[in-house]
Parts: sequence; C-alpha cells; structure tokens
Amino acid sequence: MRERFLTGYNDFVLPFVCGMLFVLIYCMVGLVRIILQLPAADRRKFFLSLVNPKTMVKNIKDIFLKCLIHVDIWKRNKLLGYMHSSIAFGWFMLIVVGHIEVMLYTSHLGAKALYYPIFFRYFVAETESTMKGSLIFFLMDFFLLVVLSGITLAIIKRVRSRLFGMRRTTNPSFLDLIGQYSLWSIFPLRLLAESFTADISGGSFLTKSLNYVFTEFLSNHANMLPAWWAYSCALGIFFFVLPFTRYMHIPTEILLIPFRNAGIKIVNARKGFAKAQVYSCPSCGLCIDACPMGVLKGNIKDTTVYLNRQIRRNNEARIEEISDKCLLCGKCTAICPVGVEGDKLRIAQRSVRKYNLGPDYSNIDVSADIQRCNKFVFNQNNIVSSSENEKVLYFGGCMTALTPAIMKATGSILGKAGIEYEIMDRDGGICCGRPMFMAGRFSQAMQLVEKNTEIIMKSGADTLLLSCPICYKIFREKYHLPGIEIIHHTEYFERLLQSGRLKVRKEDVRYVYHDPCELGRGCGVYEQPRHVLSAAGELVEAEKNRKESICCGGSLGSLTLSFDKRKAMTENALNNLVSDSPDRIVTACPLCMSTFARYADRPVEDIAMVLDRTAY
Repeated sequence: MRERFLTGYNDFVLPFVCGMLFVLIYCMVGLVRIILQLPAADRRKFFLSLVNPKTMVKNIKDIFLKCLIHVDIWKRNKLLGYMHSSIAFGWFMLIVVGHIEVMLYTSHLGAKALYYPIFFRYFVAETESTMKGSLIFFLMDFFLLVVLSGITLAIIKRVRSRLFGMRRTTNPSFLDLIGQYSLWSIFPLRLLAESFTADISGGSFLTKSLNYVFTEFLSNHANMLPAWWAYSCALGIFFFVLPFTRYMHIPTEILLIPFRNAGIKIVNARKGFAKAQVYSCPSCGLCIDACPMGVLKGNIKDTTVYLNRQIRRNNEARIEEISDKCLLCGKCTAICPVGVEGDKLRIAQRSVRKYNLGPDYSNIDVSADIQRCNKFVFNQNNIVSSSENEKVLYFGGCMTALTPAIMKATGSILGKAGIEYEIMDRDGGICCGRPMFMAGRFSQAMQLVEKNTEIIMKSGADTLLLSCPICYKIFREKYHLPGIEIIHHTEYFERLLQSGRLKVRKEDVRYVYHDPCELGRGCGVYEQPRHVLSAAGELVEAEKNRKESICCGGSLGSLTLSFDKRKAMTENALNNLVSDSPDRIVTACPLCMSTFARYADRPVEDIAMVLDRTAY
C-alpha cells in the first residue's frame, strides 16, 4: 500500500495545478499592465525603490505586518484582527513549513512538482526519517488549527458582524460568494484528507486524533481519495474565481505596498496606481460604518467599497453618482486597513468627465479673479513685525471671509502678541483652488495656484498664516513656496503660548474640540489645538475624535448632497461631540463652525475666538 504514496502523482492534483497556473499567469499579466500604465517617471521611481536597501526593508516589514498580521485591523478590533491574521498568517506558515517539510524528508525523490508540498501527506509515507520531524508535524497541525479558528470566526462574522465591532458589512456578489465558500471549504477538507492518511504519512495532535476515529469505520484507505479530490477542487475553484472577486486583494495588496513606499501617487483615474488601489480593496466593510453619509441608510452603497466594485464593473452611471455625492472627508482613507485612498479615487473619477450636476467648473473663467488680484501689489514695508526676522502674511480664505469673527479674533491675538502682519485677502482675493481640485478641474485650479504663488512670493513674507484648514492643506500640497513657512493658526497660537508671547487665564469652562477633516486627517494636526484649549479651560474629548472624527456634513466636497441630508449628518456629528456634556463646542475650521452653529444646542466657537477671549 505504501508504494502508492511514493509515486508522486495522482489525478486529483489537476484542479489545484490548473487553478494555480491560471492565477499566476493572470497576476503576472496584470502586474505588467499596471506597471506599464504608470507614467514613465513613476515607473523609474518604482524600479529604483526596489533596489534601495532602506525601501526594500520597509517593503518586507510592511508586507509582513499589514498583509499577514493585519496590524491595522488589530488596532481597531482585536477579534477582527485575529480573524484576518489567523487565516492569512496561518496559511502562509502552512505553505512555508510545508516546503521545509518537503525539503527535509523527500529530497531523495527529487520531488519538485508545484503541487508536492500542498499534498505532501498523500504522497509521502511515515518512515524513521520523517518520525524525527515530529516538530514539523506539530507545527503543520497547529497552523492548520489556527486557520480553522479564523475560518470559524469568519463564518460567525457573516451572520453576527456586531460581535466584531461592525454594524454593517458589504453584500457579497455571486462570485464573491463562490470565492468565500471555496475558501471556507479548503481547510476543513485539508484536515479531513490529512486525517485519513495520518496513520501512513504521519501527523500530530489534530490529524492523528481524527485518524483514530476514522479508522474505526473506514479502514480501507481507498476511502480517502474523495477527500483529497474535494480539497484539490476547493483550491482550484478558489484560484479560478480569485481575480474576479474581493479576494484579488490578497496578491494586489502585496504590489500596492511597494508602490506606496516608492512615493507613487494617483494620476490616472482607472490605470496604474489607481487600478492597484481598486483591486486591493478587501471589501471588509470598515468604510461603511466610518462614512458620515452612512447615517442615512440610502447612502450605504455610496461608500468606497462599493465605488471600487463599480469601477471593476465599469458601471459608469454608478461611478459618477458615488463620486459626486462623497464629502471627501477622508475618513474612509484614514481607517482603511489597506490604505485605499477613497477620496483621491473619487477626485480622479471626477477629473475624467464634465459636470452637468452642480456648478460646471469645466467652463469657469478665472481670469476676472486673477485680474482683480493683479491690483494687489505688496510693498516690502507693508509687512512689519516686532521681530525683524519674522514677516507674517495672513490668508483668511473664502470661508473665513464668511465668518469674520474668526479673522477679527486672529488679528486681535496677533496684536496681543505684538505681531504686526498683512492680510493677503483683506479686500477680496482669489480662492486657494480647492473647489477646482475637488471637482477634478486641475487646469483652472493651477491658474489660481500660480497667481497666488506670485502674490505670496512678492510679499517678502517668510510665514504664511491660515485659519482655514481647507486652504492650509492645499497650500501645503499644491503650492511651491520656497523659504516660506505655511502654518495653521492653531499651530501658530500654540507657538505663541510656548514662547511666552501670549499668556492665558484659564476659564471654568468645559470645551470639546472637533477635529476638522482637512486639519486632522488631512494634515495630521491633532495635538496643538488641544494644548491651546487645555490652557484656556477644561478639555473633554468626543466619543470619536482625531482620525476618526465625524465630518460636520458641511463639506464642499459633495456636489449632490441635499441640505436636508446634510442636516442628518451634522446632527450625528453633534451627538458625537456632546457625549461628555461640554459647555462649548470648539473647532478650527470656519466651515465646521458655521455648520455646527445652525443646529447646536450650545455655543460653537473657533479656537481663535476662545484664545482671544482668554489671552492677554
């Protein structure tokens, strides 16, 4: 009987071999296509990063931690993290240990077939040599058990997602279901098949225990072939459907990490890096709960996971609808365990077409704005400071102009600190360009950028101070202002307090701080405003804050959301802010302040207004 196990081949391996060859060829062709779709400069940057020792180490580290261990999901929910890492890391270890097992005990057979390590327990009989590998047998059974525990949790999650901290999950497509059920079948079938042969090929605590049970009523080893056929078929089916399901994220994410570490950015809406991001989406559904639009049930299918699905299907109507509706708050990007940039993908989609919804940015002529600003010429003596090395230029921006209390408070604070400054848009200026960028109208946006750059560089300033996070993010990312520090007023105020140029009397007031999307998630400014508020009163935290802060609902990012639907989002954000019963709500964005003020049951202020009242 044992000779049958030493032949090295049986027809049942064919489903696995065919499926594996198909997915390998598909992935190689896809990889080449994505790389060729990159701009020439990005391709060069990518290949150079692959031979950079520092980047190579980071790639390996990130692939291990993010693709196998899923550290980002662990941080969010430990049970969800264990579910993902047990399947991914457990399967990886089964492959690694399986190959070690083959090299140690079957090298004399010259068995180098693709399928050999996968079906080792069928083809190799237990001998004195393999008996010495009891540790290997134990590890194989242990990691199989780890994977089975993860599969069990995945099945439970499908019916009870709230146990994993998820209120809602994605609705799988038909092919997703085939991939899911075949994946769930692979490892129970592997356990069954290896248990049938454990008395011949060896095993450990798991497979041998089951073998004792099986041999009681299935003494003929011919009965094991259906189990091995089923195991191979489950693998084959999974590999054949993988490219057309959510599980394509498994190989694509491995590519996405080197792209990101090389500094590649989204350029084309459906090609290159954007395509890699779309196919890296695991459809985990974390973005559904995170999206502020999700407070309305009808918006659930407008989240990033569904956008990626529609892009893969080339469903133009739905792509346009989802892209236009988004607030571009960036929360889906911040919490995505893979790092899919949902906001940037939407902007890229908008850039490939003209709009009939909302303002038609494609036909806007910005020359009138630029001509008006040509009259605003700086004299070097216009900007004066108490320090000859500091020249401050303050740009309020469009939204601050609509909330003059912020500009007034900022000017008062600078006066108390003894800083003289010039307001760039005192008599009306031109927009920073953000609305154009959000609409995907890059040509018009760059006209504004170029004119603003000219004005700022001629001013002689070395500090550009902004009170609008939207403007702040755009100036940081889209402008090239050599020798000029770009700083938000929360950062500047903290600097004034730390340097002693401002002193603050502490109020008996409980403040809660709302992290604006663009300032927090967009620019990583979290601590400075909290330091300022802690000096002015007692700071309490919202239930969801920092990178998980809930958008106020007033974002200019959406082109189609109606006022009544925005109201529901604003009220949801307010409920999050008042969970610890603060006296006042404070933010650092003029748009957030005006949006919250419409519906709040307590005062809403900008941080400049708080500091102006308490500083001396």
